[in-house]
Parts: sequence; structure tokens; C-alpha cells
Amino acid sequence: MNRISEYDTTRQALASLFEERFGCLPASIVRMPQGGGDRVYYRLGAPEGCSPASAVGVYGPDLRENEAFVGLTRVFFEAGIPVPRLYATGDGGHCYLLEDLGDTQLLSLILKGEGMELCRSSLADLAAMQSVDRSRWERLCMARPFSRRQVMWDLNYFKYEYLKPSAVAFDEEALEDDFERLADTLTDVPESTVGFMFRDFQSRNVMVDRGYPRFIDYQGGRPGPVVYDAVSFLWQAKAGFTAAVRRELIELYATEFACRRGIDASEITGQVPRFALFRTLQVLGAYGFRGLVEHRAHFLESIPGALANLAELLDSGALDGCPELKRVCRMLVADPRFEPVGHDGLTVTVFSFSYKKGYPADYSGNGGGFMFDCRAMHNPGRYAEYKNLTGRDEAVIAFLEERGEVQPFLASAHELTDKAVRRYLDRGFSSLQIGFGCTGGQHRSVYCAEATARHIAALFPEAHVRLVHREQNIEETIQ
Repeated sequence: MNRISEYDTTRQALASLFEERFGCLPASIVRMPQGGGDRVYYRLGAPEGCSPASAVGVYGPDLRENEAFVGLTRVFFEAGIPVPRLYATGDGGHCYLLEDLGDTQLLSLILKGEGMELCRSSLADLAAMQSVDRSRWERLCMARPFSRRQVMWDLNYFKYEYLKPSAVAFDEEALEDDFERLADTLTDVPESTVGFMFRDFQSRNVMVDRGYPRFIDYQGGRPGPVVYDAVSFLWQAKAGFTAAVRRELIELYATEFACRRGIDASEITGQVPRFALFRTLQVLGAYGFRGLVEHRAHFLESIPGALANLAELLDSGALDGCPELKRVCRMLVADPRFEPVGHDGLTVTVFSFSYKKGYPADYSGNGGGFMFDCRAMHNPGRYAEYKNLTGRDEAVIAFLEERGEVQPFLASAHELTDKAVRRYLDRGFSSLQIGFGCTGGQHRSVYCAEATARHIAALFPEAHVRLVHREQNIEETIQ
């Protein structure tokens, strides 16, 4: 690399660290995809003749988090646990270099129907990691041991970030009583089943390197009930494990951990239902915030799977001791926003909405699509006779059409959307979203969404067309 000055401060720090550790400047520094946290990752490629061929450089703004990861990595690597090799640290603790484990997540293999042997190996390695003597790693953890307070934080995260935004009515006192009961059972576990709790052990955090599983993102680890990690892995929404596969793998894990601790495997398996429920509620809180609020696609994509897991737990009796929580969870699993559309081809969803209330959420998780601003047209809502009407009423339709503004606006919009629908159909895509927004989501946008949905349904009978007037609480299937 000849012109290091072209890189920003972080890249310069990582390049210097690479040179200090390996004796050569990297030939390339490429930013890697952002994870769920604030850490930034780069792949540093070595020039010819320099070894290793590449390394992963990390910048983390949180020094405590960095110190936890670095310290835990050293301990677990020395203990033979499959974590990346730590090459170097620098920039006052903000940067570090790691062994490059490649780009293959175990999740990607699971989604292809592969990787079952790797899942077994991962759970066996997890049991080994959790069994490393506590005295070696506890002082390095940035988080306090698993406790009742942490349970209540996560349950209330679910309440405020998923349950309340879903507009499900509930009895607050009764729900808190259920949370208290659940917290009692989650914190009353034998000490023999407590060890290193990874906290976010899922197949996204297992990299497959040269055919073997390797663990990442354990900086949030703490002393806690080990079964939490096993259910985090097996009840991961996106992975979609069947009940039979879960039973097989939880038995394998319980046996492995029990052998290391000299206990009966039933001490582990008996805790599975309550922790599977807790983990499902916890991730729904995260999906609510990251997906419904921040609109991050892969979190939205995971919501239907998490609700399917919740439905299975409801049927199994895992919520029988929590009547109010059970009632609201039954309402959540019936949420029509996340029901399968029952159509194998392209679904075109056409929205009307108010800009005052933000853009429509994309529950398909695909992102993209079209958003058209109708506010340049004259607004019928300014006149008393139209205030209680919508763009579906004849008087409003006549107002918009007689002024001659809406026809060229829609002609231009349809010129774009028609081409996209045709290409989506030809390429086998499953989802396209089209939105029309105005000030109140009542007149102009409603008219345009109605006209566009019916236009697409008539022109492309092979497509499935959904019409959603968000502010009017109207949803229809046109075809």
C-alpha cells in the first residue's frame, strides 16, 4: 500500500498495527459488513510473500467491550476452545487484529439444509467453553453474573419494544406478576448448571473455517445458566430447526455438558422450556427495536420465525404458569402482519400513508421499492366538505380527477412501477412495495394507492396485489 494517507484514522491505525505485527503494510484494507453492534470490521490483505495472507482488523469505540473480548479470547484460545487467534492490540485498546476466519457463517449452511454435523460439533465445543474453570475468565467479563435484574430488563425490553408497539392491550399488573414468576424460575437453577454464558450463541456467531466451527462475538459473556446458550442456538428464529432436530441436539448438548460436570443430563434438559420461552421473548424485543423501529432488514426477516417458535412454546405448555403473558402471546402469534401471504409468486404491496407518521414498515425484510410523494397536488382535505371523506369516496375522486393533476402524476409513477413489476416477475422475485404518501394519508395518497393497485392487478394477473391504507386501517387483497 503506497498511499496510506488516503485511508481514515481507523484504517491508518490498523495498517500500522498490521505492519508492527507482520513486518509489512497491508496491500488492501476492505471494510466488512456491519454487525449488530458499533464495532467496525476490516479485512486486511497482505502483500505477496507476507504471512498470514489476511487478518481481520476491528475498531471498537467501547473500551470495556474491547478489553472483555481480548481477554476472553486469550483465555479460551489457550484452553483449546475454537476462537480466533488474537494477533495484536493497539490505538489505546480501540483496535485489534484477529485471525481471518473467512465469510461463511454456520447459518448460511443451515439455510441450505446442510451443516448438521457442524451444529453437533458447535454444541459440543460450547459445552467445553462453558466448562472452562470460572477463575480463569470471570474477572475479564464486562457484564455482571446473570441475575433477576437482567431477567426483568429483558422481559421489559420485550414489553416496551415489541408488545406495546404491536398495540396489544394487556393488564400491566398481571403481566408484571407473570414476569416476576418467570424470573423466579429462571434464577433458581443448580450451581452445577452455571458456567460461562456466551449470551448470544447463535449460528450467525459461528464461522466455518476450513470445515470447522469457530466462535465469535462472546464479549457479552458472563457467569450464568449454560442452557441459555443452547436454546439461543436451537431456537434461533432464522435457523428454523424442527422440534425433532431440537430434541436430538439438546440431548447431545446436555449429555456433553453433564459428562464434564459429573451431573445428570436431566438437570440441563429440565430447564429447556423456561429458557426457550425467555430467549424467544428477549429476541422479540430486539427484533422490535432493530426491525420495527430501526428498519434493519434481517431483524424484520426473523420476526415470523420467532413468532412460530412462540406458537410452539404456547402449544407445549411453556406459558401455562403465566396466564396474562400467555394471553398476550396468543394475540401476538396471530398478528396478521407476519402471516404468510399464501402466494408463491410475486406479491406487490401498495400503501397509502401519512408522512407525519413515517414511512410504511417493510415486513418482508427485503427493503427497497418505490415511495411517491403526493403532496404537490392540491389537497381536498383543506375543504370542509371533504374532511371526513377519503380518496375512496366519489366526491374526492371527482375533485382530484377534475383538476387534472393526478392523471400525469400517476402516468409517470406507473411508467416506473410497471417496468419493475415485469422485471420482478421475470426474475422470480417474491416482494415489491409501492407507497404513496401525503400529509394525512387520507385523500391524495389513498386515491393514488387505489388506482395503482387496481392498475397492477389488471395489467399483471400473475401477481398477487395487496392494498394497504395504513392510516385508514384498511387492508385488501386485490388479486
